[in-house]
Amino acid sequence: MMKGVILSGGHGTRLRPLTHTGPKQLIPIANKPVLFYAIEDLRDAGITDIGIILGTNMPNKIKDALGDGSRFGVNITYIMQGEPKGLAHAAKTAQEFVDGDSFVMYLGDNILKSGIEEFVKGFDESNFSSRLLLQSVEDPRQFGVAELDDNGKIINLVEKPKEPKSNLALVGIYLFKNNIFDAIDKIKPSWRGELEITDAIQQLIDDNYDVDSFVVEGWWKDTGKPEDVLDANQLILETISTDIKGELEDDVRIKGRVVVDEGTIIRSGSLIKGPVSIGKNCDIKGYVGPYTSIGDNTKIIESEIDSSIVIGDSYIRSDKRITESLIGQNTKITTDKDAYPKGRSFVIGENSEVKL
Repeated sequence: MMKGVILSGGHGTRLRPLTHTGPKQLIPIANKPVLFYAIEDLRDAGITDIGIILGTNMPNKIKDALGDGSRFGVNITYIMQGEPKGLAHAAKTAQEFVDGDSFVMYLGDNILKSGIEEFVKGFDESNFSSRLLLQSVEDPRQFGVAELDDNGKIINLVEKPKEPKSNLALVGIYLFKNNIFDAIDKIKPSWRGELEITDAIQQLIDDNYDVDSFVVEGWWKDTGKPEDVLDANQLILETISTDIKGELEDDVRIKGRVVVDEGTIIRSGSLIKGPVSIGKNCDIKGYVGPYTSIGDNTKIIESEIDSSIVIGDSYIRSDKRITESLIGQNTKITTDKDAYPKGRSFVIGENSEVKL
């Protein structure tokens, strides 16, 4: 029976300061942690035995969020990788869990529109040792790139090539049979000091094993950077349907597709212009514009916000519109109208950018 392996280690350095306080795989996209989408993709493809590979960045937060997997209809086993030493090293830590079965390896910060049902179909019965999910990209020099023969079989892989021979990038979702572990044992660390999964797959090819390709339809996002998280949020919000469970006071205007969860109050005079998702127990008075997700227990008073994610448990009261922002949990943003001189005060983590 095919198993699933989701990689949830890594330090998320490109998403600091948010990842100082939690793993990047728990950052919410349309008010649902990105890791949940990966689990649901595997479940919907009929894969219910899932190993979650944990790193050193607050692994207990992932355990607390997922539990035993029963809430998703799956069974979860936790596998400690420790310090991240490359994707192939992470795969190797799952060898005992896989126990001879074929498996999907899914990078936990990836999100797909189309799911993986078609991707996994027929793999167990095939003669292929691996199948890679690919997507055409505008600048393949930023990715691992696959070169195919006329039958769609992969004949070569190059990581971030200066002169790409195709525009097909590796998405970060892989199918393997058990001989991938022999290939991993043969490779050496790269210049980064890591065991690269592209090197292990190339080793399969060099050992005359066949590697198949599957080009994904629809969009794919690697949510490794703030702008990618916001893009993914927009793409998911495009798919929502209106669902108002909270309370709308008189003279509230709702335009477009809007989700308002239980316990939330939208105050009189507010305009919510979808697609927008607002979580539980929020208090909103003002303007919430398109492509915005507001997490649970957030208070937004006499403020305007659009194209943003507020993770939750936050308070916002600002005379400046907030746009294209990723706002961490338990954040307070206020404007002191009486302050002189007219300055702005912030408590900002490292690797942050402020635009006023």
